[in-house]
Amino acid sequence: MKAANSGVLFLIELGALAGAAYWGFTRDVSAAWLLGLAAPAVLVALWALFGSPRAKYRTSGAGRVGFEVFWFGAGALALFASGAQVWGLAFAVVCVVSKALAVAWSQ
Repeated sequence: MKAANSGVLFLIELGALAGAAYWGFTRDVSAAWLLGLAAPAVLVALWALFGSPRAKYRTSGAGRVGFEVFWFGAGALALFASGAQVWGLAFAVVCVVSKALAVAWSQ
């Protein structure tokens, strides 16, 4: 069960990036392709700086919780903002359940 949750944790990381990209590509602006590339790039940069196991400014405790709420919340909010409310809600629920299990199992 823990191994399955580890896989889900990885997939929701990718889901946050996909949500941000989807939001960017669906904007009704002339440079939607740029937003579609830039939005996930910003999330990747933030993850590299604060969230990854080898992050330069690794967060812990309440700072880690706040960072992850912001980071995964950005993916869910991006889906909501792009008109995919059901997918945004489903993504948010999966994030909350998976992260709660990760805390309970010390993952």
